Amino acid sequence: MSKENITFRIDSDRKAALDAIAIHCNCDRSHILNEAVAAYLEMYQWQIEEIQKGIAEADAGEFASDEEVKATFARLTNAY
Repeated sequence: MSKENITFRIDSDRKAALDAIAIHCNCDRSHILNEAVAAYLEMYQWQIEEIQKGIAEADAGEFASDEEVKATFARLTNAY
């Protein structure tokens, strides 16, 4: 996979935090940024896939019953 340069602005506090993490991990800022972007993309790609699955289920008429919704709501609100 080819690599390309990209430039963007960042707050000085965030740059300092990135540099501190890089020093702690014994790697460079570029490595930390690549890891952060990879995690961000993975999270949002997963979210988009799950939304698309939900839309497909809804289009197919696959909905939770009233009882399932109530049970889930009760479980989540009584968890604390």
